[in-house]
Amino acid sequence: MKKVLINFSHPAKSRSKVNKALRKAVTGLEGVTVNDLYANYPDFMIDIEHEKQLCEAHDIIIFQHPFYWYSSPAIVKEWMDLVLEHGWAYGSNGKALSGKIIFQALSTGGDASSYQTDGYNQFTLKELSAPLQATAKLCGLIWLPPFAVTGVHRGLSTEKTLEFAQDYKRIITALRDSLIDIEEAKQLEQLNTHLNQLIKEH
Repeated sequence: MKKVLINFSHPAKSRSKVNKALRKAVTGLEGVTVNDLYANYPDFMIDIEHEKQLCEAHDIIIFQHPFYWYSSPAIVKEWMDLVLEHGWAYGSNGKALSGKIIFQALSTGGDASSYQTDGYNQFTLKELSAPLQATAKLCGLIWLPPFAVTGVHRGLSTEKTLEFAQDYKRIITALRDSLIDIEEAKQLEQLNTHLNQLIKEH
């Protein structure tokens, strides 16, 4: 069983119905650690050594956050700037993260149709996730496309929110238990596009 680290990063989590639902669905799962960056570091004084130890102790690293300005909340960038040090995360002697899986769990205001080449935002979520993909390559990580909850600003029903939360739980559990073909998953636009086909139940 793989160990999963979720770096939860929401500066206004009390107002986020979707991210609270996703987090609740996976809290308490065996092998899953939720690391709330804003709660732990309200002053942005990140404990670099502690964060490194968390990464080293887990096989899968997830950044769960709202998709602010086609990117992440500020603390995620701060985390990467400080924690992913040369000689540890990358470089000739930086192999600490090699072979671990990484992806984002995103919530977006726009709906799925706006994240298309011919849509309002002109780029897909997979394309907009390229900086993390490039970071993963540099650090020897295995990058997967994002798990995405879209259309939040249009108001998701409670039923739809719970459906996304259950899908999140399914994908994390399946990755933890090695029930997903990683090469197949890499080809998807989003991890939660075809879950029934992606997850290989025993």
